[in-house]
Amino acid sequence: MSVNIRIKNAQKRYGDNIIIPNLTVDIKEGEFFTLLGPSGCGKTTLLRMIAGFNSIEEGDFYFNDKRINDLDPSKRNIGMVFQNYAIFPHLTVEQNVEFGLKNRKVSKEEMKVETDKFLKLMQIDGYRERMPERLSGGQQQRVALARALVIKPDVLLMDEPLSNLDAKLRVEMRTAIKEIQNTVGITTVYVTHDQEEAMAVSDRIAVMKDGVIQHLGTPKDIYQRPANVFVATFIGRTNILKANLKDSILKITDDYQVEMKNIKDKSTQGVVTLSIRPEELVIDDKNEGMEAYVDDSIFLGLNTHYLVHLKNGDKLEIIQESKIDNIIPKGSKIYLKVKEDKINIFTEDGAKNILEGVNNHNVGDGYGK
Repeated sequence: MSVNIRIKNAQKRYGDNIIIPNLTVDIKEGEFFTLLGPSGCGKTTLLRMIAGFNSIEEGDFYFNDKRINDLDPSKRNIGMVFQNYAIFPHLTVEQNVEFGLKNRKVSKEEMKVETDKFLKLMQIDGYRERMPERLSGGQQQRVALARALVIKPDVLLMDEPLSNLDAKLRVEMRTAIKEIQNTVGITTVYVTHDQEEAMAVSDRIAVMKDGVIQHLGTPKDIYQRPANVFVATFIGRTNILKANLKDSILKITDDYQVEMKNIKDKSTQGVVTLSIRPEELVIDDKNEGMEAYVDDSIFLGLNTHYLVHLKNGDKLEIIQESKIDNIIPKGSKIYLKVKEDKINIFTEDGAKNILEGVNNHNVGDGYGK
C-alpha cells in the first residue's frame, strides 16, 4: 500500500544550529517526489526525519492520517536505498533480496515468489547466485532497490542513490528507477543535488535552500518559471543580467529593448534582474538587437555553445543548434535577440519572479515556511 505523506511545521535543530526552521509539505500518494538542493540545504535531514533516523524538534509527520513522530523506524514500513548501496557483502544477490522477508517471517513459498518477482523486475535474475563483489555498481544498486521494494513498503526513500555511479550508468539507472516506480506505484521521496537527474525522474520537485523550500512544482514549472533567482540558477544553466523596466518596456541594453506582455506584478519598476537561459538567446541574421562579440565556442555535437560578451562587458552563454557549414569564429561581432515569452524577470534582489505563470505550490497554500 502506498501512502500520502504530510509534514506540518517541521523543525530540526542541532543545538543552536537550525537546519530546518519551519517546513510544511504534502507528498501525494504514489508520486515521485524529489528534494533537490546544494549540500547542507537540509534535504537529507528531512529524509531521515521521515525515516525516523533523526529526531523531530517540532512539527508533525503523517503517513495518511497516522502520526509517525514517535513511531520506531522499523514500524514505519519504509524501504530505504542509500548512496553506498549498503548491501550485505557476505550474502548472494538472492539472499540480499530475501533478507527483509526473512525478518518479517514470511513463508518460504511467498519468499520465493516475491524474491523471483523482484529479481526479474530489476533485471538481475541472472545474477542471483553471485556475491556483491562480482557485481558492477549499477547491478549492486539494483540489488539494493529490489531488497527495499520486496517487503512492499508504504514509502520508498532514496538518498543520493546514483552519486557513486559514472555518468553513463547514472542515466541508465535513473531511467530504470523511474520505470520501476511507475510499475510499482509507490510513494517515493528522492534526494539529490543533481538537477538534471531530478528533472528526469520527478513528478514534482522541492528546491531547497537553508532548510526552506524555495519552489515546489513540476520540472516544467520550475525550469520555465522559477520562483526566484536561486531556483533559476540552480535548475539548468542561465545568464543573469540587470535591466530596466518601465511599464511594460524592458530595456536590456542601451541598444535593445522589448515589450513584455506577461508581467503580473506591475508595481515593480526600475532596475530588475533577468534570467535568460542560453537557448533563449537568438543570433539575429539582420544584425539587429544587442551587439556582442564571440570569445569562444564549444562544439558538442547537436548543439554549439558560444561564450560572448556585450559592449558593456556582461558575459553570456548561448546555445545554438550546430550548423553543417561553420562555427562562428572567435572575435566575430554578432547581434542577439531574446525570446521574450521565455525569459524571466525578478525583483532587483532576485527574491521574486514578477511574471505570470509562476506555479509555486510553496506560496499561499500551506506549503513551505
